[in-house]
Amino acid sequence: MTETDPNDPVAVALELERLRGTLEAGFARVDGSLALLVQRSDQTDRQLADHEARLDALERSRWPLSSIAALTASAGLALALWEIGVR
Repeated sequence: MTETDPNDPVAVALELERLRGTLEAGFARVDGSLALLVQRSDQTDRQLADHEARLDALERSRWPLSSIAALTASAGLALALWEIGVR
């Protein structure tokens, strides 16, 4: 790294231009990284919404199972009592 003479306006301008280029390259990398993070966040949000919808559908379709089990148990009990009464 060369030392810049603070009294030489051309040398100062060149160093400022180099710094500007370095900053622009850095900001471009940061912008790209942020855009990628936003894209991944959007994908995660869509996946989460899809999973929530699928879970809701599973929960809605599950409620008749307990009712069917209770009806089957009641029918079995009634049949057992009827057979006991017939004897």
